[in-house]
Amino acid sequence: MTRTLHTPDLTLSQLELFVRIADAGSLSAAARQLQLTPAAASAALKRLEAAFGARLVERSTRSMRLTGEGELLRDHARRALGELDDARAQLGAGRETLSGDIHLAAPSDLGRGPLSAMLDRFVDQHPGVRLTLYLSDTVQDLVRERVDLAVRYGELPDSSLVARRLHVTRRVLVASPAYIERHGAPQQPADLGRHNCLVLYRGGRPHLTWRFMRGGVEARVRVQGNRMAWDGAIVRQWALEGLGIATKARLDVADDLRSGRLVELLTDWRGEDFPLHALLPAGRHMPLRVRRLLDFLGDCFAQVEPELRASSGG
Repeated sequence: MTRTLHTPDLTLSQLELFVRIADAGSLSAAARQLQLTPAAASAALKRLEAAFGARLVERSTRSMRLTGEGELLRDHARRALGELDDARAQLGAGRETLSGDIHLAAPSDLGRGPLSAMLDRFVDQHPGVRLTLYLSDTVQDLVRERVDLAVRYGELPDSSLVARRLHVTRRVLVASPAYIERHGAPQQPADLGRHNCLVLYRGGRPHLTWRFMRGGVEARVRVQGNRMAWDGAIVRQWALEGLGIATKARLDVADDLRSGRLVELLTDWRGEDFPLHALLPAGRHMPLRVRRLLDFLGDCFAQVEPELRASSGG
């Protein structure tokens, strides 16, 4: 028997509510986001299920889970609402007007440093955009969480994500002048074994093996120290306080190096190249505002660290 969709009962507000429920996993949270009462949201969801003639959500006392039909509708509704947003942005007044929410995830140091200034300029140019920024050095699940775009360092094994390379920096070895005055500077990688090294967790494990290249020769050093962190901004702060030697993305400490707050060590050895990517879930519609932010960030990162690009031949 073929089900009939009663289209007069289907509204854009119901679709938006449903997408919010799917993202939040909670009817009450979705209702708060849309400034509805839980009763009104529940009634709207029931009308949507009646319009499609299918159960879209499995309800329990603590959470809501999409059914197979609900997952199918969620994907189509996201694309439909996104395309409508794109049309609104491009229609009227003869010029493009961006508006709506962008949820962006980024590493701690980068988000507080160069990326922050870039985002300020973007929001100034597009005052209708509302930006939510998540700063963490752990990788969010973009498919399950409400993140439109993530900026991440390193190579990308996850094939469920679409990646665009924004920049290539490299790791540099740094310490404060105060630390060097007290403990001296390493002259070769093996000397790091006698220094207090500040360690960042990467991929859930402490990054204890540091790699360097010189003239085609690779040196790997197993380091140790009395401080480890999951947050790169904390590692940088420890280095600034003279508590040890750190390996950092040069992009994150470029201002510290220029000002003399940190000093680059082992300059005749080259640290690992460290690519920076923008990540998006594969198959998800990318609203125009997110596409424009991605292009904007690509242009911005193309202009940073010109001395590094010249030295690497890029």
